Amino acid sequence: MKKLSKYPVDGKYGKFGGRFIPEVLMAAINELEKSYEKIKNDTRFKKELEYYLSEYAGRPTPLYYAKNLTKMVEGAKIYLKREDLAHGGAHKINNTIGQALLAKQMGKTRVIAETGAGQHGVATAMACAALGLKAEVFMGIEDMKRQKLNVFRMELLGAKVHPVKSGSRTLKDAINEALRDWVTNIQ
Repeated sequence: MKKLSKYPVDGKYGKFGGRFIPEVLMAAINELEKSYEKIKNDTRFKKELEYYLSEYAGRPTPLYYAKNLTKMVEGAKIYLKREDLAHGGAHKINNTIGQALLAKQMGKTRVIAETGAGQHGVATAMACAALGLKAEVFMGIEDMKRQKLNVFRMELLGAKVHPVKSGSRTLKDAINEALRDWVTNIQ
């Protein structure tokens, strides 16, 4: 049996993984990869990312000693990482800040995203608002009905929320619409 490396090579783990996207997006994906490789070790980029994660996202979030849960399991001390205390109420901002910052460094002015429950859309809207980027979020209308508060938050943060009315009108279809938009409006 072949040993897998700790880190993937070319996006693959052994025979698994890779890129499965429309051919029209390959140039954009290659540009993204090249930009990431160029900037990932850049000290200025890291400092700016660290600044936004600390000052805007509220990182690091605390560890909480769960005394009652520890008693209940009789043994291990249990700690909870309180990502719910990050700005926006979830861990999603950790990822979207880095993505939006990379997009800005690449000269992009618009970020698209898809969301189901709305947390990823809110985090994308937050990151874009902080960095002066345009945010467009695709969300199924069934999810929009269930998550009105998150739709309000996205719009309050300046994002344009596109209601997706095709298929089951949920996350799966929002993903498809976001990809259609990307292919149609590729930069």
